[in-house]
Amino acid sequence: MRPRRAAVLSVHTSPLDQPGTGDAGGLNVYVVETAKRLADRGVEVEVFTRATSSDLPPVCEVAPGVTVRHLVAGPFEGLSKDDLPSQLCALTSGLLRVEAQHEPGYFDLIHSHYWLSGQVGWLAAERWGVPLVHSAHTLARVKNHDLAEGDTPEPLRRIVGEQQVVDAADRMVANTAQEARDLLELYGADAERVVTVAPGVDLEHFRLGSASAARTRLGVPPDAVLLLFVGRLQPLKAPDVLLLAAERLQEQHPTLPVHVAVVGGLSGSAVDYPEHLQDLAARLTVPVTFAPPADPDTLRDWYVAADLVAVPSFNESFGLVALEAQACGTPVVATRIGGLRTTVADGVSGLLVDGHGTASWTAALERALSRRTALSRGALEHAAHFSWNRTADGLLAAYREVLAAPLAATS
Repeated sequence: MRPRRAAVLSVHTSPLDQPGTGDAGGLNVYVVETAKRLADRGVEVEVFTRATSSDLPPVCEVAPGVTVRHLVAGPFEGLSKDDLPSQLCALTSGLLRVEAQHEPGYFDLIHSHYWLSGQVGWLAAERWGVPLVHSAHTLARVKNHDLAEGDTPEPLRRIVGEQQVVDAADRMVANTAQEARDLLELYGADAERVVTVAPGVDLEHFRLGSASAARTRLGVPPDAVLLLFVGRLQPLKAPDVLLLAAERLQEQHPTLPVHVAVVGGLSGSAVDYPEHLQDLAARLTVPVTFAPPADPDTLRDWYVAADLVAVPSFNESFGLVALEAQACGTPVVATRIGGLRTTVADGVSGLLVDGHGTASWTAALERALSRRTALSRGALEHAAHFSWNRTADGLLAAYREVLAAPLAATS
């Protein structure tokens, strides 16, 4: 049975937000890209998120068959993701009011993203008598196990909330086999209700291009050995690891024109120390360029211009940046954790590094630069296995299965 209409919940971050700052990242891209492709397959998608400005329209169309609804819950500004548990009742009430304006059975299923959305979706699914499909994207128990130094552990309320959603969901969609194992081993998920569907990448947009032209547009020196970081600037993403390794690489190879670019905005606990990364860069001899979160065209330029992209995160459920970079033919050096073990083919499309030590990262950057031509070919081949169309097909298959199966609450 193909669903006619799906309610997609992303209450803590809007699919309209610019990825790379605040709470906006790969999840935002995932929601938009899968919604568009599900709509192409005949599924109407309504995305529900929290209104963060009085200027936002209650409803807006982002693509044919895809609308975004802004739910009013708490003050428009001043609430962080950590404050949203206090607004779950208001968000749920807003969602239920929208459905109540239609005939019974208006939505065939709910797909919630992140645990806060899962809490809202849990109640709504029971109220409407429809299946709940949930994507965790990140898991508190995994994050706390791999916590960055100085970062704040995820609170008990999130761990409990995630467990409740795992127990209530009719399907859990894992990004990778590792995430599926985490759900089974750390949350006791029912294996029959867990399905693995890999995220994708826009292969038409992120593709090979002229590095010299991209560098001209970005103002990057033509002879620079450009090492790139893209993402939210927070301890979890560990951009400081790249800066320290680049400095060591420069010390070991004084004639190598190493240049680092950091593209992204402050997020998480880094908001309390906004100058930390810039202060670190100021103490280094290697030049560092800081750029704000980029639109898709500028982001592609950064990937194409770079010699290597670094993803030194302490935790990644998938690692969309790594996949986008590889689609542009740029090898990736990443931490050997979580979804990055799937996103990066070690020794083929890039290199995986154990831990976050400066010596290990410096050696990996050096090896990757020496093998860049071969790794670039491997990056293109590896990225070609991922696409948003494949992701949408996987989600649609999961939707059909769950619509044909008994609901979790009654099985």
